Amino acid sequence: AGIGVIGTRDCSLYGLYNAKEFGKSIACGGGMVVSGGARGIDTMALKGALEGQTPVICVLGSGIDVIYPPENEPLFHEITKHGCVISEFRPGTGPLGSNFPVRNRLISGLSLGIVVVEAPENSGAMITASQALEQGRDVFAIPGNIGIASCQGSNRLLREGAFMAECGWDVLSEYQHLFPGKIFDPKKAEN
Repeated sequence: AGIGVIGTRDCSLYGLYNAKEFGKSIACGGGMVVSGGARGIDTMALKGALEGQTPVICVLGSGIDVIYPPENEPLFHEITKHGCVISEFRPGTGPLGSNFPVRNRLISGLSLGIVVVEAPENSGAMITASQALEQGRDVFAIPGNIGIASCQGSNRLLREGAFMAECGWDVLSEYQHLFPGKIFDPKKAEN
């Protein structure tokens, strides 16, 4: 079950922590994390998922041969060993700002549902959430601090009817009936 885990680049420590925890929990429960590989939430979600030792999908907003952000080169190499890094852009295409909203529809398209960890009102994560709804996907959001700009979009999603997620199992449990015996609560599996 592909689960998109997305959010802002300029996130709080709360967002970074939750992105990593959700990524790991979803992976440990049999889900496959799909994200964009950008700084912040995407990076931490992918790192957490790799700890869960389940394949991941990273969708780039540049050509497959253009590492962006450059500090994620080791992460992208690790992902190619335990999943895949994909792009619909031609080789050599740089990380233009206009590429990312285009890329975001692939993240939602490859996912049964997406989790918005932390997102301001006008952000790529909110574009992805909108695209997910257009594609008939589920949208989940993690409650954020009120009055904090980086949480205003994700909190608005909750007000508008997104599923509230407090842990990875809150997301995976929605798809357990589709994948009997493959999706499970990772906390119960530990006991």
